[in-house]
Amino acid sequence: MISIAPFINHLLAQEPWARNKLLAHHGKVACIDVQAFQLRLKVGADGLVETVSAEVPANVTIRVKPGDLPLIAQHRERAFSYVKIEGDADFANTISHLSQNVRWEAESDLSKLFGEVAAVRMVSVADTLFRTAQQTHQKIQENLAEYFLEENPMLVRPSAVAGFGSAVNKTRDDVERLIKRLEKLERSQG
Repeated sequence: MISIAPFINHLLAQEPWARNKLLAHHGKVACIDVQAFQLRLKVGADGLVETVSAEVPANVTIRVKPGDLPLIAQHRERAFSYVKIEGDADFANTISHLSQNVRWEAESDLSKLFGEVAAVRMVSVADTLFRTAQQTHQKIQENLAEYFLEENPMLVRPSAVAGFGSAVNKTRDDVERLIKRLEKLERSQG
């Protein structure tokens, strides 16, 4: 399996503040458990990370369901709400903070390979494609919801459910009042 430690270290090398935050956890091991595989990273004396073997005990374990990976990628600011954390809470908070705030400066890296103009265009195209994919996803969701609400009613609008609930409650109250009137009439007749 390919280690992602070099990629993480590349990001950390560009962010001195992030390495400084990790330095407080020098020697600690984080285990990211994605059911299909585990990744264990140890914080080095320089604030960078290195891959360690499965035999090295973890100070914190972050369990991720593979099905939640797309949600985590889409909502980085809420990534840790999709995971289960065991172990050192302070270390986990540092990892969470870094995962939300460390950014890849793609333009800078691409400009070294392709030149500045090409890098700017490549990142611009990638951003446009990403936004288009998000908009398409949103439109598909809206169209499916409309289809299942209007054309092939398999879903019910919340306002219709609330209205139905109110009507049921009113009918129940009316029936209870009718029963009490009937009982009162029976007592007065008997």
